[in-house]
Amino acid sequence: MANLLASEPSAYLKSAAHQPVHWHPWGDAAFDTARTLDKPILLDIGAVWCHWCHVMDGESYEDPDIARLLNDEFVCIKVDRDERPDVDARYQRAVQALTGQGGWPLTAFLNPSGEVFFGGTYFPPEPNPFGRPGFASVLRQVARLYREQRDKVAQNAQAIRQHVTEALNEAKRGTPAPRLLEDAANHMARLFDIRYGGFGTAPKFPHPAACEFLLARWHDTREDWIREVVEKTLTAMARGGIRDHVGGGFHRYAVDERWIVPHFEKMAYDNAELLHVYLSGYAALGTPLFKEVAQGIVDWVLAVLADRERGAFYTSQDADTGFGDDGDYWTWTPDEVRDALQDEKAYQVVRHVYDVETEGEMHHNPRKNVLWWRESPAGDDEWPILHDALRKLRAARARRPAPAVDTTAYVTWNALLASAFLHAGAVLDRPECNGLALKVLERIWSESWNESRGMGHVLGRPEPRGLLDDNVHAAAALLDAYEATGDDQWLRRAVAIMHHCGRAHWDDAAGGFFDIARDQGGPAYLATPAKPVQDSPTPSGNGAAALVLARLWALTDDAEWRRLLDRQLESFAGAAAELSLHGATLLRAIDWALNPVTRIEVAGPRGAGAACTMHLVGLQAYRPRTVVLRKTADRPTATVCVGTTCSLPVATPEALRDLLR
Repeated sequence: MANLLASEPSAYLKSAAHQPVHWHPWGDAAFDTARTLDKPILLDIGAVWCHWCHVMDGESYEDPDIARLLNDEFVCIKVDRDERPDVDARYQRAVQALTGQGGWPLTAFLNPSGEVFFGGTYFPPEPNPFGRPGFASVLRQVARLYREQRDKVAQNAQAIRQHVTEALNEAKRGTPAPRLLEDAANHMARLFDIRYGGFGTAPKFPHPAACEFLLARWHDTREDWIREVVEKTLTAMARGGIRDHVGGGFHRYAVDERWIVPHFEKMAYDNAELLHVYLSGYAALGTPLFKEVAQGIVDWVLAVLADRERGAFYTSQDADTGFGDDGDYWTWTPDEVRDALQDEKAYQVVRHVYDVETEGEMHHNPRKNVLWWRESPAGDDEWPILHDALRKLRAARARRPAPAVDTTAYVTWNALLASAFLHAGAVLDRPECNGLALKVLERIWSESWNESRGMGHVLGRPEPRGLLDDNVHAAAALLDAYEATGDDQWLRRAVAIMHHCGRAHWDDAAGGFFDIARDQGGPAYLATPAKPVQDSPTPSGNGAAALVLARLWALTDDAEWRRLLDRQLESFAGAAAELSLHGATLLRAIDWALNPVTRIEVAGPRGAGAACTMHLVGLQAYRPRTVVLRKTADRPTATVCVGTTCSLPVATPEALRDLLR
């Protein structure tokens, strides 16, 4: 048998096409082969940006002896989690039921029907001191278990299937009430790391949706502790090594509680949500650092992830340049810094500010340093030196072999970045952000939308299709485009998408949206309905759908959207407080439903002038639960309504700023 991955469109699957394992792509054919041969299935789920996926590929899947064992005893399926998030979501739940944790690479062993009976994440080729068994030994034991103890395999598979079926339905009925928001905020406070910012301990992930939720709470309540949580978290991430101080943007997460050492992959979705929260933080609090961070994210996306000519955002930039590398592109020895700067004064400034020492943070090469902001420059005269040094470090790094960029354009992540870029276009007053975002959204509509089947998953590809996330995140970004332009076509398109979601994803009996369209299905667990509301790793489809419904109601005054919003929230409100950090998108939607919405309406001539400036002022202002409407009229006016109370019209940008303040 030949490896079947070479013709797959996924960059991750193509990267395994040379391996001696007889890989199959996900699909009925692989399961038919397993049934015919009566062999168990090895399912490997990973991603092109995933460091430990590359490690396991190099250590095990490229090893001829392990490949021979796999080919003799198993039917092997490899899945790209970015291409098939529906597959990943289901098998993550199964392995979590077995081991208590998930992640990538996901290594699951299935019966020929696709049911998990054993699994884990990364397995080293040989047993290691941390208690992980060697992969070859695991493969032999699993193959023997399948051959000799079918009853036990069937028993395990049945128990795990039951767990998966229950876990995939995250709907839990309840009544949206102010106490839910208060309890969730208090739960987040208990998880807050007072010393280093962020939530929990190592490894530490950004939680931008939670910060957005808390920022809105602070705006409403003015409680100092809430502001401290948000400010300290955003500042700590901005100063930490999780932020790329040389090139802009953020790595995926930090392995330590101090935010210093990251996993170096950089994701479109993380940077989209972080761009939103830093823009909100700057608009609400006026912190110059937050504006600088937002500018850096925009600059990195434009330089690395943006296809400006065709109108698309790419998916990710790898952590590494190859097997055995561990962030060498992103890190610096003292000699590398000195050689790049060619100036002793500049070297000393960088060394002082970014903690560059002979003993760095990287275990594989102790001289390698992650740049993180330890201290500010010693005096005003050092700031220009630092800025010039960063420019030189950026030029020096550009001469290194760069980690690969996955140029796949996923609809969900393009919509998330388009939304963030429209936000940045306003708050940073960078019209090029608006231009690119609108170009991306026009392309999503023209290439991915199908009236009867909804949004596709990848720009320019007919399949896969039928995922809730692609539809609702596109709808949200189209509403952003409507607010940014006042062009009714964007609103009409968002409405069309949500009507499709009602037909294809809505559960008429119990409320809530299924993650895949009812007519999709597929092998194994794909036939199991799922209603996710946890934000993992992107804002949840059901939470995002609720926010879209809330905004549609606020923008159109159509009571049907409010009815659907109330039913959606009642379907999940029982889970809101316990989800806390991981249900922040849902909590934000509950906040919209319970508290007054601000409606800024600007009318006046199109083109430069007072009405255009007032429109920008409305988009730049920070108020939670705000919609902005732009109408055409002869004379410039603006009104602000909060709940059911409206202001008198004003006619100048200054008056509108005062009104919003």
